[in-house]
Amino acid sequence: MQRVLRNEPAADANLGQQVLTLSSPLEESDDLDPLLERIGDARYVLLGEASHGTHDYYLWRARISRRLIEEKGFRFIAVEGDWPDCYRVNRYVHGELPGQTAEEVLDQYNRWPTWMWANWEIVALAEWLRNHNAGKPEDERVGFYGLDVYSLWESLYQVIGYLRQHYPDSVEAAYQAFRCFEPYAEDPQEYARATLFVPNACRQEVEDLLRTVREKAAATVDENPASLNAIMNAEAVKGAASYYRAMVGGGAESWNLRDRHMTDTLNRLMRFYGPDAKAILWEHNTHIGDARYTDMASQGMFNVGQIVRQEHEADGVVLAGFGSYQGTVVAGRSWDAPMEVMTVPPARAGSWESALHQMDAQNRLLLFHPPVNAGSALAVPRGQRAIGVVYHPEFEFGNYVPTVLPLRYDAFMYLDQTEALHPLHIEPRVGPPELYPWGM
Repeated sequence: MQRVLRNEPAADANLGQQVLTLSSPLEESDDLDPLLERIGDARYVLLGEASHGTHDYYLWRARISRRLIEEKGFRFIAVEGDWPDCYRVNRYVHGELPGQTAEEVLDQYNRWPTWMWANWEIVALAEWLRNHNAGKPEDERVGFYGLDVYSLWESLYQVIGYLRQHYPDSVEAAYQAFRCFEPYAEDPQEYARATLFVPNACRQEVEDLLRTVREKAAATVDENPASLNAIMNAEAVKGAASYYRAMVGGGAESWNLRDRHMTDTLNRLMRFYGPDAKAILWEHNTHIGDARYTDMASQGMFNVGQIVRQEHEADGVVLAGFGSYQGTVVAGRSWDAPMEVMTVPPARAGSWESALHQMDAQNRLLLFHPPVNAGSALAVPRGQRAIGVVYHPEFEFGNYVPTVLPLRYDAFMYLDQTEALHPLHIEPRVGPPELYPWGM
């Protein structure tokens, strides 16, 4: 989604004074105390990122998550990843998969962009979660799950395996769905194109499969993790098929289907964990920052942050965004292209990142307390940088989302200089990095 901002506001003394009033230095884990106080008893904490390839965002989200788990009893982390891959990580952090290391488990992420989760930062988090869970009863262990919608075939294979093992008399529904999708050779683009001519291709087979799995697994879902896994995979098959059918039409529908699916998956997890459960989400700013306070709303788009606020405000929702002025990032120059470490140029003049850099060029934690005065400098829409998995630094001017920052988020972490993520599939320059000391 390319955006061009015109007549961008410059940073001014009024904005600078307000930023200093609302912010505090952000250098070590103890500096998160004001954020933890702001979160209070909230049951939903959504942590963003301005790119999918920046080390500092992963590090700070891990620091926040550790404190939420240790100090406030949060029960799981749900991420912008596919259910089957992330459920394998969940099994690892629950003490399953003996003989494997976190590196080996995460190295199995093989769908582009692999670096989003197959990286040393998540290795460190997975090892910490496993150690945290060790010796705890099941009802106190912390989980790790994927919310995304892309795993059509991977999830279908998981469902077939579950029914074959537990309910062989009902596996025909899975085979019917498999036979329907088989002509597309596990290529979502082929399936999407086919729906131009047959709009409801495989829809009935998917509905039958989901109904079968729900009927069989529902009775044992509370005591059998395999039943939860089967239901979530069946929902992922349905969500993915709907997403790919909508994708060929363009516009907002496929985006909205994807974010609705991710929110529905979150809601199912919360019901599974019970009425007192607390959830941490890791997703891009474009998913967790409330879409109503960006130009997404004018395009008919909503997102996870908006839905969670609207549906769960009474339970407490805190949306925390991230941004930086310049640095390096891992991305590709086109879909399925090799990953690269790229230079992120200084933020565009007039953007939030540029304005924050002009304040004092230091990392800062901003906490917002609506309502925001309409005449305030904070109420002026400014571009906020959004880097995706496909990135062209030389055309970076289009990567800015017009944003009213203190309404889009409840908190914002500004990191002036950032560095690229450390993927498992890129040979480390000086060997594997340390599994980052969380308190540094």
